[in-house]
Amino acid sequence: MVISVLDSREDVITALCNLVESTSNASIEKNGIFNVGVSGGSLVSFLVKGLPEIKTDFSKWKIFFCDERLVPIDNPDSTFGLYKKQLVDTEIVSLSADQFVTAKQDVTGEEAAQDYAEKLKELVPGNPIPQFDLLLLGMGPDGHTCSLFPGHKILEETNQWVAYINDSPKPPPNRITLTYPVINNANICVFAVCGKDKADVIKKIHVDEEDFPAARVKAVGKVYWIMDKDAGAHLVQ
Repeated sequence: MVISVLDSREDVITALCNLVESTSNASIEKNGIFNVGVSGGSLVSFLVKGLPEIKTDFSKWKIFFCDERLVPIDNPDSTFGLYKKQLVDTEIVSLSADQFVTAKQDVTGEEAAQDYAEKLKELVPGNPIPQFDLLLLGMGPDGHTCSLFPGHKILEETNQWVAYINDSPKPPPNRITLTYPVINNANICVFAVCGKDKADVIKKIHVDEEDFPAARVKAVGKVYWIMDKDAGAHLVQ
């Protein structure tokens, strides 16, 4: 695990996107493709600002979602909708909508989860579990990551790669999410965290070693925590 406490949000964005650049280029050189999972929330704004500054072959990127809200793409809660509106349609980087692997629309939540798992099996190499080159994760003030919330039964899921939940404590309630077997099989997982509202849970995870969903992320490669001084206030002496 690599923990970095940086001065500002801008420094977090730079460090995050430098890691994205190096990982993408290494993956493309080795395998001809870069399989990356992204999250919603503040990560979208981080990437909108940082990705135009990196040097990579964006045409070799295949982008998945660590979790997705089961709403229409034009709904403000759609994570793909946010990326499409802020990153693709603006053409600030050379990414097209068809490079994003999206959740199936107009089906049940169970069917959407199964369909997404099948897409992982088809598109992401693994033996037998899909192995992402990089997962870009967020963390809420309650310590959740993806749509894995404290105390939820889905935390104990070991068979399904993608799970459906219909009772998310954070609206909207219907979502699909990657589960720990896939998350922890990633080569690299990165948390990019900013803000004072995250400081207490950061302390609970990294100082008190309490069991939060984000704390259970233990990738087979490396886990990076990149945070600003507000989020990491209790880690700085």
